[in-house]
Amino acid sequence: MPKRSVSEFFDSYSHDFNAIYGNEDTFLNRVINQLFRKSMHLRYVKSLEGCDPIEGKTVLDVGCGPGHYGVALAAKGARRVLGIDFAEGMIELARKNAERAGVEDKCEFKVADFSTYPFQEAFDYSIVMGFMDYVAQPVPVIRRVLGLTRSKAFFSFPVDGGLLAWQRKLRYKRRCDLFMYTRPQIESLFAAAGARDVKLERISRDFFATASGAAAAGAP
Repeated sequence: MPKRSVSEFFDSYSHDFNAIYGNEDTFLNRVINQLFRKSMHLRYVKSLEGCDPIEGKTVLDVGCGPGHYGVALAAKGARRVLGIDFAEGMIELARKNAERAGVEDKCEFKVADFSTYPFQEAFDYSIVMGFMDYVAQPVPVIRRVLGLTRSKAFFSFPVDGGLLAWQRKLRYKRRCDLFMYTRPQIESLFAAAGARDVKLERISRDFFATASGAAAAGAP
């Protein structure tokens, strides 16, 4: 069975992925969350904390999935959120989640490819969570994100090495391409992208990176 494209995989996975953020509080789910979803929770919390102050600010969410980051930030006071994802199923869920939260007037979710989307604005904050895992050429992505960001950009990178990394590689072997990283590799990526003031933290199964944006105020 051949691998699917990343967009095909996440389009088919969209409803299950959305459910991760609102699963039932059962013993089994608590065990699964502790073992396998701790990174997802930590990077969500750290991203929202990093976008402070958020009142009146704008946010770009790259690979937004079902929109949980953008919806939460809009509810906390963001003026505008643009989320893009190449999986149509994810965008449909993101729009429904924004409507359910009463922030659909602040959120715009689009089916798009980040590398080719014609941005017409810069953003105060950019969030790139669970996206770099599937990017074959990461340096241009990092460079473009920082060029669209005025204040801070947040990235996650899956940690390579160890039993859990091996287990994930095995699961994704026939799903879609997966890219995992060591700390020196990530540091090299940011250096090649011309990033400045980069902070890299290990959070469970991920590295969480915070970098200063390079966009001048008002520049696309």
